[in-house]
Amino acid sequence: MSDLGGKTALVTGASRGIGKAVSETLARSGARIALHYRREKPEAELTRKALNGKGHILVQADLMDPAQTESMVSEVAREFGTIDILVNNAGIFDLHPLKDLTYESWQEAWRRTIGTNLLGAANATYCVIRCMQKAGGGRIINVSSRGAFRGEPEAPAYGASKAGLNAMSQSLAKALAADRILVFAVAPGFVRTERIEPLLRGNRGTDILSQSPFGRIAEPEEVARTVLFLASEAPEFLSGCIIDINGASYLRT
Repeated sequence: MSDLGGKTALVTGASRGIGKAVSETLARSGARIALHYRREKPEAELTRKALNGKGHILVQADLMDPAQTESMVSEVAREFGTIDILVNNAGIFDLHPLKDLTYESWQEAWRRTIGTNLLGAANATYCVIRCMQKAGGGRIINVSSRGAFRGEPEAPAYGASKAGLNAMSQSLAKALAADRILVFAVAPGFVRTERIEPLLRGNRGTDILSQSPFGRIAEPEEVARTVLFLASEAPEFLSGCIIDINGASYLRT
């Protein structure tokens, strides 16, 4: 099993879903976790209390606000001394089909989605890099999406934000290699989270499950185990990779 004893990790969007599973998995491997949340403090606190080990903390920030993002990273660095692992998981998915929106609503959907999913991750990464450079290295894992490749017709800003996250990951993998900072991305398809469960019970459930030849969707733990590998055992020559976690539901060339 991967050993992250003595390592510290900041996981954004950690109160539930993929972020919760990632926090639990990294903690079981010995890491101390800073669990970021925006509004869901009670859920985040429950997640923190259930983690293996000691010394885990909660940090709050609206990642659309660069000042709050910088303050969050500074708080984690003060508490932990350094940040060895950053998992940019926080994101929003709001439907905004073009045919249904006013111009003002269209702009707002793009502002919120890009501001959180892409700029929020970019700002958190910038701030954490400073810690990693001082420490002589680190690992950054960005949670992207299958939607970056196959398109999101009812949420185009979401698809664009995740495509941007992939491009950022690969650009920074090149830029930071000399600092021994490795950058990866994982691109899940549908994952069984609180947001997806209602869809599975609705009219779209059968279609969603049938998209993969396995006849199911991913469990959060499957994404978390992949993140654990990238955060611990993955060789440095994997830096810049984007790992699909979609059960062969979408195969890109």
